[in-house]
Amino acid sequence: MESHMGYHAARAALEWQIELGADEAIGDAPVVRYGLPEKVTGPDAAKPEKSASPTPVQATPLPEPERGDPVAVAREAAEAAGDLAALQAAMAAYEHCDLKRGARQLVFADGQPGARVMIIGEAPGRDEDREGRPFVGAAGQLLDRMLAAIGMARAGEGEAVYITNVMPWRPPQNRDPKPEEIAMMLPFLGRHVELAAPDILVVMGNTSCQAVLGQRGITRLRGTWSEAFGRPALPMFHPAYLLRNPGAKREAWADLLSLRARLETGS
Repeated sequence: MESHMGYHAARAALEWQIELGADEAIGDAPVVRYGLPEKVTGPDAAKPEKSASPTPVQATPLPEPERGDPVAVAREAAEAAGDLAALQAAMAAYEHCDLKRGARQLVFADGQPGARVMIIGEAPGRDEDREGRPFVGAAGQLLDRMLAAIGMARAGEGEAVYITNVMPWRPPQNRDPKPEEIAMMLPFLGRHVELAAPDILVVMGNTSCQAVLGQRGITRLRGTWSEAFGRPALPMFHPAYLLRNPGAKREAWADLLSLRARLETGS
């Protein structure tokens, strides 16, 4: 049953509630009635002050841990390595390259340290990532045949070679390494060349030319002797490129003969 309250009755009820201190329909904060001063009514009564809303406290974000300059960290770690084993350990401990998180393992080198020829490839592929050695699979088999044609080999019969890559970890989906990834690995590569101490560098592929020679365009660069890390350097097609473009094997054979002649004459 509904109750119909007249105007005068409603006003009287409202004034009674005000007398009791209920002077706000909704309050932002609880009020302790026992501590309130005595209420003054009438036209001279001052309006009660509203409780100030608490000022929200802004959370201060925690500072991100400093990673340091990745290239400077790499340079310091590389310079501290006194031999190839220490360099490999320093590269394995390096945490600034995100490629490490997606790779199975570090791909360091293969062949004979101290060999006259050091081959520098681009980056590990699926087979290299699985086995932990550079130039395996179909491209590696082709490289072995190319070396055997001029009396060289990574192991076994023939003059030994030493093999590594610019990047020690496989990029996702075999994409090209990014410039910043190459930059942070370059100090390790330079130290690798110093410790392996080859007479000649063979730079295979565009990524290697970009890292070692600061240039791209392997079809233009191949076969032309240059210098890198204080040593003669010969750009060549990567064996993976030759598998996709068999017609380029003629130029690759000419480059192999140029390498053999350089080894024999020393000039």
